[in-house]
Amino acid sequence: MGLKYICSCSKWSFLAIVFVAELAFHGLSYAEKAPNFSFIQEATSAPAFSFYDYIIIGGGTAGCPLAATLSTRDANVLVLERGGSPYVNTTKIRAENFFPTLTDTSPDSFSQAFISEDGVSNNRARVLGGGTVINVGFYSRAETFFLKQTGLDETLANESYKWVENKLVYKPVVLQWQSAVRNGLLEVGVLPDNGFTYDNINGTKTGGTILDGNGNRHTAADLLEYANPRRIKVYLHAVVQKIIFTTTMIKVGSRPKAEGVIFYDANGVKHMAFLKNDSRNEIILSAGAIGSPQLLLLSGIGPAARLQGLGIKVVLNQPMVGQEMADNPLNGLIIPSPLPIELSLTKIVGITNFGSYLESISGFDFSALSVSGTQRLADDFTTIANLTGKNSMAFEQEVANSTTNLGFIVEMVNGPISKGYLELQNTNASDNPKVRFNYFQAPEDLRKCVQGVKTLINVVNSKSFSRFRYRNTTTQDLLKMMVNMPVNLRPKHPNSAMSLEQYCNDTVMTQWHYHGGCQVGKVVDRDYKVLGVDSLRVIDASTFSFSPGTNPQATLMMLGRYMGRKILQSRRRRSNLVSYKIA
Repeated sequence: MGLKYICSCSKWSFLAIVFVAELAFHGLSYAEKAPNFSFIQEATSAPAFSFYDYIIIGGGTAGCPLAATLSTRDANVLVLERGGSPYVNTTKIRAENFFPTLTDTSPDSFSQAFISEDGVSNNRARVLGGGTVINVGFYSRAETFFLKQTGLDETLANESYKWVENKLVYKPVVLQWQSAVRNGLLEVGVLPDNGFTYDNINGTKTGGTILDGNGNRHTAADLLEYANPRRIKVYLHAVVQKIIFTTTMIKVGSRPKAEGVIFYDANGVKHMAFLKNDSRNEIILSAGAIGSPQLLLLSGIGPAARLQGLGIKVVLNQPMVGQEMADNPLNGLIIPSPLPIELSLTKIVGITNFGSYLESISGFDFSALSVSGTQRLADDFTTIANLTGKNSMAFEQEVANSTTNLGFIVEMVNGPISKGYLELQNTNASDNPKVRFNYFQAPEDLRKCVQGVKTLINVVNSKSFSRFRYRNTTTQDLLKMMVNMPVNLRPKHPNSAMSLEQYCNDTVMTQWHYHGGCQVGKVVDRDYKVLGVDSLRVIDASTFSFSPGTNPQATLMMLGRYMGRKILQSRRRRSNLVSYKIA
């Protein structure tokens, strides 16, 4: 792969990096490769009433591969996506626009912000392709334990991973900053060196990425290239308000059956889509860890007393909907570098044997980490000099001018054990529900964080990393700087920079890997069918009891493909059984 980069630098700041490289596949530019799907339309063009074999709510990380797979046989598929298309403006999803796109609060942005009850700022995707459109792009498969825990067939899972990888995953180019992080991890004992691999194994590795050599992002929406265009319809800006149920009499009483959905287009016009009259047909929720439990609650499946309090008709009293919510807590250090550094999202990860992941990004203006979104990091860097008595004007000028010479090294707690909940605040499907993750409620999570931050500090102090550190800035200075930054709305304590336990609590952020709310064994069975309900499944991160791999996107896309194939196999078996009985 040919590669060069062009930079325009002042004495102390790296102002721009432009990567020019051949694409890993086909030799095409992104503009040539980007799909132009005729079956993707605005929901304003939808009929008032329509009928399908499968209705998928959410065209996200799991929903796109699921829809593409289901559409390839004798079934008609409808996808209802509440956001817009990432293909309208592909500049927004380039690598250098990661933070501007993630933090965009305009009405039609790809990301919808919310602040958890823990006081931590978060985001949920609102775009075709879901989280793959706004994440850091790192691609890593799940632990083998995840497949065993969820009862997935390893052969089919691996085939499904490869199906995804063939379309949109690349081997990254590792430049100076990421190389220093990798070497620092190895130096401090995060071993072995596993080189480039998609596997989630202890040690230090280079993972895959959905960003190509030109910095263009390839998302789950690209997987719709696999779809049969005659069998699929995707409506954008289609906000589903509720699932419609009917009751079928069975031996032990009545059992709800999903029959259709009510959704609204961008003009607020109501539409209804129904399943065709075939027992094999289903509605599938793939609206994400926030959206899927929220929509079950809005549709009357959840704790009866709370639903009744909001005037929602109870379809099924299911107290576990919205429970066991979790988010992988993240803590880190921003490092001002005396040298120019490349613009890079996560390419290297250290997977420790004690349950913490260490990763890094570099070259961005990290003022976006501020909850206010307006405070510049250059203002905070001057506190390094003030805190240490190093008040030289030269040093202050260096850090004030180095907002692109920044690296962010983080540790993330695997798991976690701590759990919270999701509740409705109102009956508007477009509004965020109330979410609490209870970060570090479990002592084990806090222990992992402390050990992870210690490892992170060792990396920053390593010989391998030394040339990217100001010699007169200590890690204690960097800790104090992070404590002084408004990275969340949690109260700060005087000892935060001295006690790593307090530091973890006071500076916790999100890695956007929230999960739970519709867990396997509690809300859905191992086939992801909603317990106590017919013709309804949930296939997304809300079913997870922990977030798989260092980034769950690989497993979510795999799961969409995997379950699409399983559903089609079941459909064919049932069709053959009916044909046999008729014969």
